[in-house]
Amino acid sequence: MRSLEGKRVAITGAAGGLGTPVARLLAAAGAQTIGIDRIESVACDANIVTDLADDAALAALTDRLANDPPDILVNIAGIQRFGLHESQPVEALALCYRVNLLVPAVLARAVAGPMRRRGHGQIVNIGSVLGSIPYPWFAAYSSSKAGLAALSQGLRRELGGTGVTVTHINPRAARTPFNNADVNRFLEITGMKADAPDWVAERIVAAILAKRATVSIGLIERVYAALNAVSPALIDSGLAPQIKRARAEFS
Repeated sequence: MRSLEGKRVAITGAAGGLGTPVARLLAAAGAQTIGIDRIESVACDANIVTDLADDAALAALTDRLANDPPDILVNIAGIQRFGLHESQPVEALALCYRVNLLVPAVLARAVAGPMRRRGHGQIVNIGSVLGSIPYPWFAAYSSSKAGLAALSQGLRRELGGTGVTVTHINPRAARTPFNNADVNRFLEITGMKADAPDWVAERIVAAILAKRATVSIGLIERVYAALNAVSPALIDSGLAPQIKRARAEFS
């Protein structure tokens, strides 16, 4: 029997460059997949086409999930903002924080109670290594993903012993259309690694199946994240050459 046989999994961002391979792998594990996105996901068995940026649409989705909760909720949908923070429109910042942090918090709120009462379930939040190693030109994105890490940790402690698992996964950059030309150029001049989306999806699904608490992808990134937590100044020094190269092009 496949490990997710008979399980219903709802996936936000299911039509995206990372959501699609994740949905396919979850289906291969036996899950009935429900895509949540602005367009239908060809990888999912069923779809909820909605706009997470719209208040009424989010409220309707929240009610739907609360009344018919999946076995697993996977929050992948995200918004990336790149560039000097001072140049970011307020509306763009609001959308970034909404989709990356508020939406996962609202959807987790909708399913946590029903999952807890029935004694099983899993909430999966896809963060980013930039949430634990905040980079310049990604201030809003990094801080929204740092908030998602805190949300996941708080929920995990709140739901401990109830049968509901909370999994938080930090990928590195993936080679998907999520990255625009400026982001790809930034990755190139700073030497930051971008992974194949199928490779990332395999690690995400492995963490879901193992019900891991926290997973960060990349050995160097895990070391940098640990150092940044105890000695940010050390990371400042380590990133200085990258930042100098980037500043010459993007400031």
